[in-house]
Amino acid sequence: MARKTLSRPVLTLAVLAVIGGGLAYAFWPRPVMVDIGAVTEGPMMLTIDEEGRTRVREAFMVSTPIDGRLLRVEVHPGDPVERGATVVARMRPANPAALDVRTREQAMAAVEAAQAGLRVAEAALRAAQAEADLAQSDLDRTERLAASGTASLAALDRADGAARAAQARLATAQAAIEQRKAELQSAQAQLIGFDDRGLAEALDGQFGDEMPVYAPADGVILRVIEEDETTLPAGAPILEIGDTSDLEVVVELISSDAVTVRRGNPVIVENWGGEGALAGVVTRIDPYGQTKVSALGVEEQRVTVVVALTTPPEQRAGLGHGFAVDARIVVWEADVTRLLPSSALFRESGGWAVLAVEDGRAALRPVVIGPDNGRAAQLLEGLEPGAQVVLYPPADLADGQAVAQRVVQP
Repeated sequence: MARKTLSRPVLTLAVLAVIGGGLAYAFWPRPVMVDIGAVTEGPMMLTIDEEGRTRVREAFMVSTPIDGRLLRVEVHPGDPVERGATVVARMRPANPAALDVRTREQAMAAVEAAQAGLRVAEAALRAAQAEADLAQSDLDRTERLAASGTASLAALDRADGAARAAQARLATAQAAIEQRKAELQSAQAQLIGFDDRGLAEALDGQFGDEMPVYAPADGVILRVIEEDETTLPAGAPILEIGDTSDLEVVVELISSDAVTVRRGNPVIVENWGGEGALAGVVTRIDPYGQTKVSALGVEEQRVTVVVALTTPPEQRAGLGHGFAVDARIVVWEADVTRLLPSSALFRESGGWAVLAVEDGRAALRPVVIGPDNGRAAQLLEGLEPGAQVVLYPPADLADGQAVAQRVVQP
């Protein structure tokens, strides 16, 4: 009985000890599982990333030189052309427009007036011719009399002046004939209509059957705007020509980003469809912004930035006009600097701070940073290379609290 009485307290104490140990284990402070990064050294750059599009630096729009009928365009996009040698289009002059009744009557009256004026000028020419002949006869007779001493020198001078004046009037009458003929032709041209086929075809023959349109520059056909045969007014676009070996990239930046860009900034062009990245340089920043609506329906002020591609054409084969690319404009860079993961930063007392990992515990450390590209920030003061910091620190993680590296399951 004594042995059984003694075993009961022992058993009770054992049970209490197990329960107490379990409670102690359950409520014992454990380290917070966090992601940990480190301060490193290396190169860093700050870029402005934006989508862009390529374009030919000097594109030429070929337009119709006259009103007329454009024949079917035989060239196609991608065809090479040579300046002044390749015929890219052919035209025929337009047929004259038909005349309404009133306009036709007015034109016929103008023709009759021009014909009457021509007859008057022809009569004046005959009169001037007769006067010139008479003055010349008087001059010849006076010269003979002056040679024999019968006529005075003054009479000879008067006869000579009268002859020259008559010749001048004759020349004036001849010029008036040419003027009246031109007026008659102009008046007759106003009568040309669809019913005047003979006259229209006669005038059309002066221009030939076709008028060739030559390429204004070397390059390739970028696009054909009018391919089918049609009637167009003067100045209507037909096709576009450019040299795809001389490309540039157009990027539209938000105005606040465009302020930080300078002419001469290097540019990295990615996702263009080929291997590797292309190199470029900023050549122009437009001095005005345009209001554009984003895909989310938000109005933004956008500024156009032009980037010249410096990569040789043979290394970007296949890249043409109007292709989409991603442009990274480098606005700041350093060859070697201290790098702090951007995800470790948070605001503290008006400045920046991190939670460093020291002896397994989180330690609040204020830091001074430079440019931040979203992945890493330049660390100016606060930590040395190799120092460990908590990434994405939880809001409830306090200074001095135990931390441990989170294990990522494969």
